[in-house]
Amino acid sequence: MGSAVGLCSSPRAWGCDWNIARLLCFAAISWVLMTQMEVGAWTYHYGDKSDYSWEVARNFCRSFYTDLVAIQNQREIAYLNSVLPHHRTYYWIGIRKINNVWTWVGTSKALTKEAENWASREPNNKGRNQDCVEMYIKRDNDAGRWNDERCQKKKRALCYQASCQSSSCSQRGDCVETIGNYTCDCYPGFYGLECEHAVKCPALAAPGRGGLNCTHWHGDFTYNSSCAFSCETGFVRNGSETLECTALGQWTGLPPLCEAIKCPMLDSLSRGQLNCSHWHGDFMYNSTCSFSCETGFVRIGSETLECTALGQWTGSPPLCEALKCPVLATPGRGQLNCTNWHGDFTYNSTCAFSCETGFVRNGSETLECTALGQWTGHPPHCEAVKCPVLDSPDRGQLNCTHRHGDFTYNSTCAFSCETGFVRNGSETLECTALGQWTGHPPRCEAVKCPVLDSPDRGQLNCTHRHGDFTYNSTCAFSCEMGFVRNGSETLECTALGQWTGHPPRCEAVKCPVLDSPDRGQLNCTHRHGDFTYNSTCAFSCETGFVRNGSETLECTALGQWTEHPPRCEAVKCPVLDSPGRGQLKCTHWHGDFTYNSTCAFSCETGFVRNGSEMLECTALGQWSDHPPLCEVMRCPKLRGLEPILMNCSHPLGSFSYGSVCRFRCTQGYFLNGTSRVRCQPDAHWSDKMPTCQEEAAPYFKQVLLYMGGGAVALVALLLTGMLIALLIKRLSDKEEEKTLLNPTSDLGVTGVFTNATFDSNL
Repeated sequence: MGSAVGLCSSPRAWGCDWNIARLLCFAAISWVLMTQMEVGAWTYHYGDKSDYSWEVARNFCRSFYTDLVAIQNQREIAYLNSVLPHHRTYYWIGIRKINNVWTWVGTSKALTKEAENWASREPNNKGRNQDCVEMYIKRDNDAGRWNDERCQKKKRALCYQASCQSSSCSQRGDCVETIGNYTCDCYPGFYGLECEHAVKCPALAAPGRGGLNCTHWHGDFTYNSSCAFSCETGFVRNGSETLECTALGQWTGLPPLCEAIKCPMLDSLSRGQLNCSHWHGDFMYNSTCSFSCETGFVRIGSETLECTALGQWTGSPPLCEALKCPVLATPGRGQLNCTNWHGDFTYNSTCAFSCETGFVRNGSETLECTALGQWTGHPPHCEAVKCPVLDSPDRGQLNCTHRHGDFTYNSTCAFSCETGFVRNGSETLECTALGQWTGHPPRCEAVKCPVLDSPDRGQLNCTHRHGDFTYNSTCAFSCEMGFVRNGSETLECTALGQWTGHPPRCEAVKCPVLDSPDRGQLNCTHRHGDFTYNSTCAFSCETGFVRNGSETLECTALGQWTEHPPRCEAVKCPVLDSPGRGQLKCTHWHGDFTYNSTCAFSCETGFVRNGSEMLECTALGQWSDHPPLCEVMRCPKLRGLEPILMNCSHPLGSFSYGSVCRFRCTQGYFLNGTSRVRCQPDAHWSDKMPTCQEEAAPYFKQVLLYMGGGAVALVALLLTGMLIALLIKRLSDKEEEKTLLNPTSDLGVTGVFTNATFDSNL
C-alpha cells in the first residue's frame, strides 16, 4: 500500500493522463489487501476491486511488481485457474500484438506455436483491433484458455513478482526462480552457490630453452586461462603453441619441448676433405664445418660453413675443381670442337675451330689450355663472303636485309616498283656463298591493262600517258543513235592492270517483254535482241477463241509498244433455255454458253425428247444441233362400237400420257374385262380394251326345252354360279367407276357417260 500511495503523489509516473491517474491511485488505495499466491518460480498478485484497460493494468503491475504475468507451463495455468476467483471480465495477461506478432511484453519474445493456449475459434481479431489478451478463469468452457480483446476494455490485472536480479549468480550462471527465492544453474567451468568459484587446472612451467606466457581470467591456471609457449633462438617447439584450461580442469594438450634446430647432413668433397665441430649434436644449431682440396685442384665456394638458427648452413658446400682456362665461345657462324680431360676448358683441353658455308676463318685453327690457365693463342672469328653492291632500279626501290654486313653472304635485296609499274625480273636477289647474286637486277615497267576495242554500234576514244593501254590510260565510250550504253562511260587503267570496270555494250532500246495471250500464240521478229527496238510481234488465237485487240505490235525507239497486247476470248453461242416440260443442264469451260460448253436436255415423265440429247457450242459460235422439244407420249387410239360404250378424258391431248378411258355395255350385255384403262408413260394402255357379251337367260330357256326335267337341277346350279360371278364383276366395276368419278383421281379429270344408263338388275 505504501508504494501505491507514493505513486499517487506523482501520477504521471503511470504513463497516463491526470484523471486516469487519479482513478488508478484511488483504486490502488481503496483495494482490499492484495491476495498473494506462490507457485513454481515466482509470486502472483491480483486485485478484487477495480478493472483497468490493458495499458493501465500493465503500468500498475510494473509500478508495484515486475510486470503482467507471463504463462510458463500448463501446471502454472492449472494452478491459476484453481486459486483465482471467477470474475465476469476475466484477467489481463502479458501478451500483446506488436507489429502484427503476438509478443510476451516482459521479454519482447514472440509467442511460439508450441506455447499457444488459445480458446476454441480464437484469436478471431474482430475489427482488426483486438491486440491484447485475457485469460479465462473458472469459465464453464475453455477455463485457463486465452482470448484476444480490444485493449481499451476493463479487466482485472494479473501480476507477478520475480526473485532473480541482474547480479544474481555472479553473472556466471542462469538464475532459476523457486518459491519465493532462486537457485543458480552455473555455466561450465564455475561452481558454488552463486557460481563464485572457477575450476582449476594443474600449474604449468616453462620448457627448457624456452618461455611461458599465461593469461588468467578467473585466477591462476583456472577455467579459460590460456598459456603460450616459446623457444630460444636456434631451438624449435615440439608440441602445441598454446594450451587452454577447460571446464573439466584439464589442459587442451601436453606442454611442448624445445629442441635444437637441425641442418642438412654434409658429405666429404670429391677431391677434398671435411672437418666439423658439433655443440648440440651432429649437424645441429652452432655446428661448424671446414673444407680443403687435393693438390692440383682449387676450392670453389666457402672454406667454412655454420648451422644457423633457421636450420640452414651459412652457404652451399664448396667443390674441388681442376684449374680452368677462360671459357671459349663458338665463333659466330662457326663451330668449336674441344677435347676435355678434367672438365670443360680445364688443363690439357684442346679446341679446334671451323666456319660455316659462306664464311672464312680469321685466326688460328687450334688452341690448348696450359698449366697457367691460359690458352696458347687468341680465338679466331668467321667473316662473311662479300657480293657486289646493288643500286635501286628506275621507277623502283631497293630494300636490303644484311645479316652479316652490307652486301655479304645471305644478304637479301628486295626490289619494288612505284604504283602503276610492275617489276620485270626477280623480286629478290640473295648473296651466295661464292660471293655472287642469285640473278640480275630487275627493271620497272608500266602496268598494262587488256587492249580495248570499240563496242559494236559504238566508238572508243583513249588517252595514254605511259604507253598504249597502260597505267593511267583513260578510255571513253559512246553509242550510235538509237542505242544506249550498258556500262560505264569511262574506264581507267589501274595500278593492278585492270580497268575500273567492264567495257560497256551498246544495246538496242528494250520494250516490256510480251507473253502469249491465254488461249493464243505470239510470233515475234527480233532484229536487235528479244523485244528490242524494231521488234514486231503478231498475235493469234486458238480454235474457238477470237482476238480482242490489235493483231500486230511494234517496239518503238522510246521502248514502248504501239498498242496494248490483245486478249483471246472464247467464241459465244446463243443462250439456251430449258424446254417446256423438260430440264437443261450445262457445263461451261470458258464462260456461259461459250466455245466447248455442253448442254444436256431431259424431259419430265410422260414426255419424250424430240431432238438431240446433248448440244455443244462449236468454234463457229453455233450449237451442234437445233434445241430439242419435250412432246407428250401418246397411246394407240381406241374406238368403241355398240354394244360397248366408251368415255375418255384427255388432259394433255387425244390418247396422250394421262388420258383415261372408261367402258360399259348397253342393256342386255355385260362387260367382259376392265372398266377403265389409262395411258402410261411408256405409251401403252394399262390394260386390254374390254368386250360386251349378251346376257345368258334366253339361251338357257331354249336348252331346257330340249332337256328333260332331270337337267333342271344342273342348269339351276350353273345359273346360280354364273349369277354370283356376274354380281361380283358388276360390284367390282361399280367400285372402279366410283374411283374414276372421284375428283382426286390421278390426273384430276373426270369423264361423264352419255347415251348410256347403268342397269341395276343382272
